[in-house]
Amino acid sequence: MDDCKEFTKEKHAKYFLRCLNALPSSLVSLDSIRLSISFFAISGLDVLGRLDLLDKHREEYINWIYLFQILPNQDDESLERCGFRGSLAATLSLESHSPSHVGRSVNIGTVSSHPLDTSHITMTYAAINTLLILGDDLGRLQRKGILAGVKALQLENGSFAATLEGSESDVRFVYCACSICYILQDWSAINIETTTNYIINSISYDGAIGQDKNQEGHAGLTFCGIAALSLMGTLDSALNLKQKAKLVRWLVSRQQSGFQGRPNKLPVDTCYSFWVPATLKILGGHQFIDRKRNRQFVLDTQCNVVGGLSKWIDHSSDPLHSYLGLAGLSVCEDTDLVEMIHPALNVTMRAFNHWKKLTSEFI
Repeated sequence: MDDCKEFTKEKHAKYFLRCLNALPSSLVSLDSIRLSISFFAISGLDVLGRLDLLDKHREEYINWIYLFQILPNQDDESLERCGFRGSLAATLSLESHSPSHVGRSVNIGTVSSHPLDTSHITMTYAAINTLLILGDDLGRLQRKGILAGVKALQLENGSFAATLEGSESDVRFVYCACSICYILQDWSAINIETTTNYIINSISYDGAIGQDKNQEGHAGLTFCGIAALSLMGTLDSALNLKQKAKLVRWLVSRQQSGFQGRPNKLPVDTCYSFWVPATLKILGGHQFIDRKRNRQFVLDTQCNVVGGLSKWIDHSSDPLHSYLGLAGLSVCEDTDLVEMIHPALNVTMRAFNHWKKLTSEFI
C-alpha cells in the first residue's frame, strides 16, 4: 500500500470541526438539514479517533442537539409530530435561546410551534446517533413521542415516509426507523412483518434492492434494506442462502477501483466505499473486497488544502463523502488509519459499546 497518497488525518479533523462550527459557503443551502451535517462532522471526528477535539464543548453540542427535539404538548395531542427537526429555522419559539444561553442550559427541546414544524425521520436518526457518539445518556429523549412519531410515518405497505406532511417513502426511511427503534430497544412503533415484506418486495431481478418494487437495484438502498433486516433480526428468514450469494456477487461486481452505486454508473463515488463494503460485511462477504484498490481510490479523493474527501477525485470535499469515505476504510479494516465501525448502525464500535452500557437502563 506504499503507492497510496499520504493520509492527512489532522487536516480531515480540522475540516470536520469547521463544518460543525460554521457551514462552508458551498453548504449554506443545506441549513434546513443542519443536524445531518453535524452528524457527518461528529461521526467523522469519531472515526478518526479525534473526538477529543470536542471535549471542552461536548456538553454544549449535546444541549444544542436537544434544541432540535420536538416535544408533545401538555395533553399529548401532538405525539405524532415528535422526533427531531433538521434545523432551528423551522421553529418560531427559540427567541430566548441565545448562543451563550444554549451552552449553559440543559435543553430538552420545544413543543411544535406551527403546523409545519414536525419531525423528519432522518433527522431523528441523525440526532440520536450523534448523541450516542458524544457519550450522552439519552435521558432527555422524549421516547414516547419519538416512537409515536416513527409509528405515524409507517405506511400500509410497510415502508416509511420521512415527514407527516408527505414525502417519498422507501427503504432509506425504513432503515432510519429501524435504527431508531434498535437504539431505543423498543419495536412497538414498527410492524416488523410488513416492513420485512416491503424490503423483500423491493428486491430487483438482479438480487439488489431498489427504491420500490420493480425498480433498479442500487447499492445505497441495498445497504439500507440489508442493515434494516439485520437490525430487526429478520435477515436470515428474509433471504435464503441463494439470494444472499446472488446479492454478494452483485455487490462485489460494483468494485472498479472504488465502488459504483449500480451497473455502468461511472465514475466511482466515494460514498459507495461505505455502502457496498458495509453491506458485504453484514452478509459475511467482505473478504472478497480488493482493499488495496479501494484504499487507494479513497485516499486519492482527499483535499490536501482544506482537508476532507470529495465525491470524485479532484473535486471539492463535503461532509457526507468525507465521513462515508473514512467509514468505508473502517469497514474494509484499514484500522491503521481509522477506528472500527459497526456496519449496520453506522457508528464506531466505541459508540456502540457505550450504547450497550446504556441498554440495561431503558429495556
